[in-house]
Amino acid sequence: MQFEWVIKYWPLLLDGAYQTVALLVISVVFGFLLAIGLAFAQVSGGPVARNLSRAYCTFFRGTPLLIQLWLLYYGVGSLLPMIPGIRQSFMWPVLREGFFFAAVSFTLNYAAYEAEVLRGALLAVPKGELEAGRAVGMSPWTLVRRIWLPRAIRIALPTIAGEIVLQLKSTPLAFTVTVMDLYAVAYKVRQDTLLVYEPLLVVTLFYVFLTLLITRCFKGIEAQVPIRR
Repeated sequence: MQFEWVIKYWPLLLDGAYQTVALLVISVVFGFLLAIGLAFAQVSGGPVARNLSRAYCTFFRGTPLLIQLWLLYYGVGSLLPMIPGIRQSFMWPVLREGFFFAAVSFTLNYAAYEAEVLRGALLAVPKGELEAGRAVGMSPWTLVRRIWLPRAIRIALPTIAGEIVLQLKSTPLAFTVTVMDLYAVAYKVRQDTLLVYEPLLVVTLFYVFLTLLITRCFKGIEAQVPIRR
């Protein structure tokens, strides 16, 4: 095993790790917010909202993430420059980068999976707690904010942790749209040095470390907020 290359490539490795973590955080945060709306649309929305939410979740859960990413990057991405004025806009430096399309694709995909998790959790909240909230005069928004959504998130915490780990393992796909994440750096190291196993081992250890960190964080949260029976 040879690891002398780490001294030369450590700035790239750090930048790749940053890109990986940034993709994970962006997609999880914004995907979770979108998933809340999708879940409530299925549980308590009207027929139109419910069917649109189901169609969204079915599409993004039923197609490979790689295809979704390529459709955005090679499809939408190739059409953006044709829009008048887009190249001169302040958004062009962002829109021309593969990172933007990877973040959007990962966010939309994560939201679809998380929406199904939250939908089940919302339905699992005891109806007696919701009725008690209504009985004391809570408005629908207050009921959601103080009882329904917090209880649903607590119920779904173990599954949410698992979904975040799965999302982490999806980030190397960003390499296919020119994003220099950690896997892309490992691929460059392999091309430059002809070393195969050592760069992949470094990437593996990084992902294992992040997985352990995510798991420990969620276990700590679960211990601090026990479920009330």
